[in-house]
Amino acid sequence: MKYIPFILFTVATNAAAQLMLKYGMMQLGPLSFAGVNPLIKILQIVFSPWVFAGLFTFVVSMASHLFVLSKVELSFAYPFLSLAYVLVAVFAYYVFREDLNALRVAGIGLICIGTVLIAQSGRHAPETATAISQPKSIQTSELAK
Repeated sequence: MKYIPFILFTVATNAAAQLMLKYGMMQLGPLSFAGVNPLIKILQIVFSPWVFAGLFTFVVSMASHLFVLSKVELSFAYPFLSLAYVLVAVFAYYVFREDLNALRVAGIGLICIGTVLIAQSGRHAPETATAISQPKSIQTSELAK
């Protein structure tokens, strides 16, 4: 449970990256590769400020996720990433005026309930990834026996 803040940081940065990427693509307008070298167009997209910031934020999110995976079980940490959908849906509703209908709200509710259940399952779980066992080091004195 002590790694929940790191997991939530991963979720928040993942959601922030999605929002930045969406905003960046909105700034660029509809994509068209007509009469343009595709490589040049891809570089223009990647190096536009908001898209670049979103990609950088994804790198930060992934680094955080790798740290989390070194500390807790994958089956505990990974489902929390579904909370990024919740954050994205809510912020997209307020920032981009995207639709948030009853079915989406119901789905968000189910995601939240599932995440709470998973969080409860980790309350007494070991703090380290036990599924991957490290080979025991053998001392030279043990070889002589």
